[in-house]
Amino acid sequence: MRTRRRTATAANTDHAPARPPLQGLRRACATLCLLAALFAALPAHAQCSAVNKAFSPGEKVDYNLYFNWKFIWIKAGTACLTTDTATYDNRPAYRFDLLANSSKRLDLFFKMRDTLTCYVSDLLEPRYFCKAAEEGKRYTVDEAWFSYANDSSHVKQRRTWRDGRIQEMEYSDTRCIFDMLSILAQARSYDPDDYRPGDKIHFPMATGRKVEQQTLIYRGKEDIDADDDRLYHCLVFSFVEYDKKGKEQEVITFYISDDDNHLPVRLDMYLNIGSAKAFLKHVEGNRHPITSVFTEG
Repeated sequence: MRTRRRTATAANTDHAPARPPLQGLRRACATLCLLAALFAALPAHAQCSAVNKAFSPGEKVDYNLYFNWKFIWIKAGTACLTTDTATYDNRPAYRFDLLANSSKRLDLFFKMRDTLTCYVSDLLEPRYFCKAAEEGKRYTVDEAWFSYANDSSHVKQRRTWRDGRIQEMEYSDTRCIFDMLSILAQARSYDPDDYRPGDKIHFPMATGRKVEQQTLIYRGKEDIDADDDRLYHCLVFSFVEYDKKGKEQEVITFYISDDDNHLPVRLDMYLNIGSAKAFLKHVEGNRHPITSVFTEG
């Protein structure tokens, strides 16, 4: 472990806003799953297998979610990411679940109960993804099924609404296509040492409704406080979007533990009407020692 005197964390406040920035909680849930794509340029062909070097079944990571509204920070909800062994299509697999819930206070304005599940093969190939989302008055189920043929990745996607409406689409790519959780499973095992500040990573992401081209930029390293009262040495990446004129816009900043676990420690999300943050609260069942933590000094 590194040695350094800790600095104070930003304090939370109990003052409730008149109306919270609701889309921030939805984005917090989704982007907790994108961050592991930071660790390697993805394969340039449809060879989607990899060796797991980062996690073990039984790993569980908890997060606190916060909103900033008119200079006031409030706790907006919690998220939990779990890993386990499973069987999919009669073959050994891993199963990942991400549960995100708005707090009771936020439920008065906007109730969110999101459940994301995915299966990957024992070689970390994407197989199936599902997101069941209750967000306010809306309830949708997004699903994606992955297959591989002719040196290409194929994905069939379906969105089902509460009233029974269904939207389907299919997509193929010579690159590997990931969903929000399978990218987390695979890319955590990649080695980020070859990255230099400013390097960009591009990859296709299946959301259950469409496939989007994503861009991440490596920014360098920084020391970050988490909600477990520890200070972490982190790799810093940015998830960006581009407007019609090609101008880059920062959407999320990721802070990832600089050790073999590559744990998401903090996410900063930039919204039109405020900002949101997700802080690591607790981790158990991690495969490697968390050497990115500073001891008191």
